[in-house]
Amino acid sequence: MAGRVPSLLVLLLVFPSSCLAFRSPLSVFKRFKETTRPFSNECLGTTRPVIPIDSTDFALDIRMPGVIPKQSDTYFCMSMRLPVDEEAFVIDFKPRASMDTVHHMLLFGCNMPSSTGSYWFCDEGTCTDKANILYAWARNAPPTRLPKGVGFRVGGETGSKYFVLQVHYGDISAFRDNHKDCSGVSLHLTRLPQPLIAGMYLMMSVDTVIPAGEKVVNSDISCHYKNYPMHVFAYRVHTHHLGKVVSGYRVRNGQWTLIGRQSPQLPQAFYPVEHPVDVSFGDLLAARCVFTGEGRTEATHIGGTSSDEMCNLYIMYYMEAKHAVSFMTCTQNVAPDTFRTIPPEANIPIPVKSDMVMMHEHHKETEYKDKIPLLQQPKREEEEVLDQGDFYSLLSKLLGEREDVVHVHKYNPTEKAESESDLVAEIANVVQKKDLGRSDAREGAEHERGNAILVRDRIHKFHRLVSTLRPPESRVSSLQQPLPGEGTWEPEHTGDFHMEEALDWPGVYLLPGQVSGVALDPKNNLVIFHRGDHVWDGNSFDSKFVYQQIGLGPIEEDTILVIDPNNAAVLQSSGKNLFYLPHGLSIDKDGNYWVTDVALHQVFKLDPNNKEGPILILGRSMQPGSDQNHFCQPTDVAVDPGTGAIYVSDGYCNSRIVQFSPSGEFITQWGEESSGSSPLPGQFTVPHSLALVPHLGQLCVADRENARIQCFKTDTKEFVREIKHSSFGRNVFAISYIPGLLFAVNGKPHFGDQEPVQGFVMNFSSGEIIDIFKPVRKHFDMPHDIVASEDGTVYIGDAHTNTVWKFTLTEKVEHRSVKKAGIEVQEIKADSEHKLETSSGRVLGRFRGKGSGGLNLGNFFASRKGYSRKGFDRLSTEGSDQEKEEDDGSESEEEYSAPLPAPAPSSS
Repeated sequence: MAGRVPSLLVLLLVFPSSCLAFRSPLSVFKRFKETTRPFSNECLGTTRPVIPIDSTDFALDIRMPGVIPKQSDTYFCMSMRLPVDEEAFVIDFKPRASMDTVHHMLLFGCNMPSSTGSYWFCDEGTCTDKANILYAWARNAPPTRLPKGVGFRVGGETGSKYFVLQVHYGDISAFRDNHKDCSGVSLHLTRLPQPLIAGMYLMMSVDTVIPAGEKVVNSDISCHYKNYPMHVFAYRVHTHHLGKVVSGYRVRNGQWTLIGRQSPQLPQAFYPVEHPVDVSFGDLLAARCVFTGEGRTEATHIGGTSSDEMCNLYIMYYMEAKHAVSFMTCTQNVAPDTFRTIPPEANIPIPVKSDMVMMHEHHKETEYKDKIPLLQQPKREEEEVLDQGDFYSLLSKLLGEREDVVHVHKYNPTEKAESESDLVAEIANVVQKKDLGRSDAREGAEHERGNAILVRDRIHKFHRLVSTLRPPESRVSSLQQPLPGEGTWEPEHTGDFHMEEALDWPGVYLLPGQVSGVALDPKNNLVIFHRGDHVWDGNSFDSKFVYQQIGLGPIEEDTILVIDPNNAAVLQSSGKNLFYLPHGLSIDKDGNYWVTDVALHQVFKLDPNNKEGPILILGRSMQPGSDQNHFCQPTDVAVDPGTGAIYVSDGYCNSRIVQFSPSGEFITQWGEESSGSSPLPGQFTVPHSLALVPHLGQLCVADRENARIQCFKTDTKEFVREIKHSSFGRNVFAISYIPGLLFAVNGKPHFGDQEPVQGFVMNFSSGEIIDIFKPVRKHFDMPHDIVASEDGTVYIGDAHTNTVWKFTLTEKVEHRSVKKAGIEVQEIKADSEHKLETSSGRVLGRFRGKGSGGLNLGNFFASRKGYSRKGFDRLSTEGSDQEKEEDDGSESEEEYSAPLPAPAPSSS
């Protein structure tokens, strides 16, 4: 091991420094024209390394000069001198490489390269002085553009004078034809001073050992931050083949805040942090890499070859120019005990599509398949022995150890029932992700289709088996008896459902504002209600719930967007200069929009085809109240498709449901504020979302802060029943109904709580939870609204991540009971999978396919007045102008009601 670490660190760490004199910038471009490097003819486009863009900007094309590596794991380096003497700033990186030939690239900045040759073996060193990492690339990562006003400082008195490109050629089988490689990176530089200076913080393990055959190996890194504040805006992870997931966090006062979490088997781009993360003096930076040693016949060490491993987390940040530090490292674990409280997500691998795995590693697998079989073959099902007391073994056996390995914590069955429920929820989410990562086979590939079916069958068997271990409230009842007073039977659903994120849905791109409402119009288009550049924070209202930021004026952007569900195009937009703080959105059978604004304390009916303004307004503008003519921060609206009756949930500072006639005349109201820790039926603490069940004559209410769903008869207002589960945690934010099923999302747990934020599918008749789900891409933070169509397509809008996710619901309909290893399970016939459909006359119809194409609302709004793009293509910061206090264990202050009795509910 001692010999491995120096060989790795020589590529990164510090050597004695020296200086180099520079010519006048007036002769720069002429000088480079005269000294152009003799590139191979195969390196088209690289004969002009310096390309003027305008009077202040220029591009540098940094490429290998036509090299042919002769053996695997060759590291070549080359250098290019900065073509200007004055200070400049790198603001854009574009990779010019393919993972078919290149394992990874690093770009360093320094004052003197280790060699003056056109290229050299990096074993000779990278730089003779301190080398700063400016850029890293692997696995066909896309281009990286920094946020506006941010740049890497080079040149001048303090910046680097040279760029040094290091290229690692892992597997050279692609060079059997002796072609010459000209991989590299193109830089966009500007002479214009940038107010914020970018830098790189590298967290790297140097002593991890992965024992052969070990299922789970954690490599932990931690350092105390002792510098001026840095603002993290992007991250990149890096391991080799054995890495499953890499996660990075800021730890402050015992609270873990996620910087980034990603699979190192995905394109190794710099990904944007989901929320801006500031790191201050005294904070702890912590990272964990999860590896598996299964399939290896000898221990794997940290090293520079493809058969070795690496555990790297690159954190890209910016600092104020006067305090800027360009490069920092952390190679220790100064706080190992802290990792006892690391969030569970850090131990759960992220699914990877097979077509995204690095190609040259497949060559490696072929080359070494006899010596080091990388992946074990699954055991025959007849030989499986399932231990219900060991969830880890159960999960491993059911999924099979084929393409990758899923890791979860060992489970002690003697722990209390609540822990069982939590673990079942966590594993179900992992199973869902596992299926997503392995069942995306191309049509027509029969062997891949077979594998996908096998995985699906195992997942359903898993759900059947763990149902015997669930606490009673979570078990799925197959008896669909109507409740007292119900004269209509609900469609029967036995629980064979599995929610999946539609990974081709592009709505996860950032929106320009907080997503407060989602709905479906009669044409099955998705409609989004968002807040533009307005946010709800602690300064929005006074103690009497009067809006305090009226001076900002109404939102100037269109706040209502109609999105095509198939290609994600923005079909229509409206709602500019009407709203201050949008909240709820629903759509009636005629396609009219019903929206609420918590700042205006009003409800609006809008005709999407009428540009003349609202056709009905309920409430008094900017006047909170509790009588028949006033609302106080109303949250949602539901319109009965049969009678046209209007129901309004009111709201944050009232605790009631108000009914109006179709013309807007007050009819009645019911509900009161909750009293004590055990609220009675009809008591509310923030009635936040409504769902009508027309054929049963019921209205269901998401009683948010009481973490329950209450249902009432629409004719008599009589309480029918309550749906409440411990897995809801402290909140139920939103609900949506389709015949037979009720969907819900809960809220972010308070510090110390165990219930994660997630979505739920419930059997409406019994109220039992059928499935729970989370997104694969990004994370739920404040999932604020949910809408479902009858085919099981579900959309969720998040008010913190400014994101809309799309999920699909699948069902197996043919079952037969068999016995495997002495345990009776339900086997699902392979060819019977289909989309759930019903024959109800619900107003909203069915979607006919998954969404595809690109939804980039940053581009849409870039052309609108008053909107400026604040981010960049992959590393966008659009919509991130609001910041929440990361140390607060509550939901957030983005939606905050005026002071309420402690503990105050988070606003939304």
